[in-house]
Amino acid sequence: MKLIRFGEPGKEKPGVVLNDKFYDVSAFGEDFNEMFFENDGLKRLQQFVDNNRSSFPAIKEGTRLGSPVARPSKIVCIGLNYADHARETGATPPSEPVIFFKSTTALTGPNDNIVVPKNSKKTDWEVELAVVIGKKASYVEEKDADDYIAGYVLHNDVSEREFQLERGGTWDKGKGCDTFAPIGPWLATKDEIADVDNLRLWLTVNGKKMQDGTTANFIFRIPHLISYVSQFMTLLPGDIISTGTPAGVGLGMNPQVYLKEGDVVELGIDGLGTSKQHVVNYKK
Repeated sequence: MKLIRFGEPGKEKPGVVLNDKFYDVSAFGEDFNEMFFENDGLKRLQQFVDNNRSSFPAIKEGTRLGSPVARPSKIVCIGLNYADHARETGATPPSEPVIFFKSTTALTGPNDNIVVPKNSKKTDWEVELAVVIGKKASYVEEKDADDYIAGYVLHNDVSEREFQLERGGTWDKGKGCDTFAPIGPWLATKDEIADVDNLRLWLTVNGKKMQDGTTANFIFRIPHLISYVSQFMTLLPGDIISTGTPAGVGLGMNPQVYLKEGDVVELGIDGLGTSKQHVVNYKK
């Protein structure tokens, strides 16, 4: 099953993808939020879809998509989880997962604009596979981690490198700016993805291929990440763990290249669709 949310920002309605077409399932009566996942929402939604699929209204083509997950309690990100990306940034591949956060106010739809923050000089791109947590997770054993996964989404971990690396403190300053977490187009449930450790992910800027990698090159695989993060914090239903990016970011280029107003970023992952963001400057 593939879940979408559509409509104006803050007024999104639930939908599903059936045979590559988008349908409104507002009649289900729930948003795809923490309460939905916590209360066996995926199973109930599947039953609702199976019983009513011929009656759903089609969503008009060109309708805005929001994040397929309503604002989660947290967006946890894993840094340097591909060896090639660690090398290009001059970092040593980590012996344990690197954890940082994106603010929930960074969350946007898959095709919403990326807003270059005020005083930004080094806004960068990062295509990533993200995992959506399906039930409360604390001190999870790695062997049990799959039971806690609701599904997977495409994520652009937009990053301001000067804020992240040159302003002191942790990475979070450069990660949580408004519009820095475009998610979607859809959430694909586990059964939709045959082999999560063998997915191609790619990103272009203005049509030029910048990133072209595979999740086969993870340093830390998803069960380990879920178990590891859950040792330090409770993960709630609907929480997102973004699993890192392969080589090809602007920071790693010589000379370095960063996003500017007018640029167009496109990205995709096998089975998780594609997204496109136009870059604009911050305006009051």
